[in-house]
Parts: sequence; structure tokens; C-alpha cells
Amino acid sequence: MESQFYDDLTDVYHLIYADWEASIARQAEVLDGVLRSRWPGCHRLLDAACGIGTQALGLAATGYEVVASDLSPRAVERARREASDRGLEGIHFAVADLRELSTRQPSDFDVVLACDNAVPHLLSDEEIVQAFRQMRAVLRPGGGCVISVRNYAEVDRGASRMVPYGSRVSAEGRVHIFQIWDFLPRDLYDLSLFFVWERAEGPQVQVFRSRYYAVGLDRLAQLLEEAGFVKVERLDGQFFQPLLVGDNPTSG
Repeated sequence: MESQFYDDLTDVYHLIYADWEASIARQAEVLDGVLRSRWPGCHRLLDAACGIGTQALGLAATGYEVVASDLSPRAVERARREASDRGLEGIHFAVADLRELSTRQPSDFDVVLACDNAVPHLLSDEEIVQAFRQMRAVLRPGGGCVISVRNYAEVDRGASRMVPYGSRVSAEGRVHIFQIWDFLPRDLYDLSLFFVWERAEGPQVQVFRSRYYAVGLDRLAQLLEEAGFVKVERLDGQFFQPLLVGDNPTSG
């Protein structure tokens, strides 16, 4: 995974959403429903790919005890500031790699989350299984995981693809946001995220680059099972991306 991509993107990441504050509240409402339905009584959460706090902030405001970690130090620092600005002093923050969670976290979480297409930053099945095993390592018996990813089965694997995000008006001016995906062998693709700013002195362009693994949801479900999760299930039509959920066995 590339911390530099998110370090560089931290200050403008919220603009990817048409209304970030509304997205925080809406995502927390959906995730809260999933958590209450799947794991009644769950309270202690690890958001293991927290970014600038999109899921962690809303879930903490809903009443969950949240620990939030990410590979990007700058993203974690912004999430910490956002929590402080909202009076959410109970969130604990850490810099941690998905593949090494057990070296930084205790093993008593009810649920571990990794949302917003974080897992496909891991570029092989082996790395993904390693991350899923680390999720299990920090869960209590009977706890579970929630991940959200793009549905890559719906993606045209042509040589290049543009993904528009739309235009935003912010304090820094008007900006037009889109992605370019350049597909590579082995289901990898290079992503270029463009922010095209309208300035009085002329247009200015920021480009942020990363690489992803266009791994299918069926394959991710298999990898969750390989890592030891049981009752793996796909949930469509609830979150803005498909969800995969799985249980940590109560024993073994």
C-alpha cells in the first residue's frame, strides 16, 4: 500500500465527496445498521483504513468506541484534528499497516472495518490474505470484519478508462475531479487522480498516482475464508460500495 498517495491527497480528500459531512452521517447510519444486525451488542471497533476519518468519525458520533488507524501519517493526523473539532475526544488514533495490525493493536475488537476500497491497494492475493489474517488476530472470538470495495466485475478492462467525480466549489475555488485508470497485466491498474482547479491566474492541475489490484468480490470472499473467516456474505444495495462481512470463529 502507498502511504505517499494518501499523504499527498490528505488536504483535498474530502472533495472527492459531493458533500463530505453528509457522507459521514449517511455511511455511519448504514454501517450501524449492518453492525447491529450482524453482531448485536458490538461496541468496540477498529477502523483499520481510516483515512481522514470518513467512517470513524460518524461511527464514534453514533456511540461506538473507535480506534482508527491508517498507513498514512498525514491522513491520521487530519482525522485526529477532525475528531477534535467535532468534540470526539474518545477516538484513539494510530499509524498502522493492514498487514501488521497485531503489532500495533490489542486483540479485543468486536469488529474490524476497512472501507472505501482500501483492500485493493494490496497488490496480490498473498498480501490480502496476510491483511485478513491480521484482522482476525485483533478480533475477539465471535467478532467480525466489514470491508467495502468496488465491484470490479462491472469495470471495462480496456487499456484506459476515465472515472468522473464531478465538480466542487470550495474555499480554494472551483475544482473538477476525475480519475484515469490504465490497466496492466495480472488485474493491476495504475490510477491517476486529477484535480483541475479554476484559478484567477489560470487553471492549475494536481495529479495523485497509485496502483490497485482489480480483485473481484468472489475472490475476496474466498480469501476471507482462506484467512479463517466463516459465514462470509456479500451485501449489495446498502452501502455506496458492495460490502463483504465475515465472522471470526468462536473457537479454533
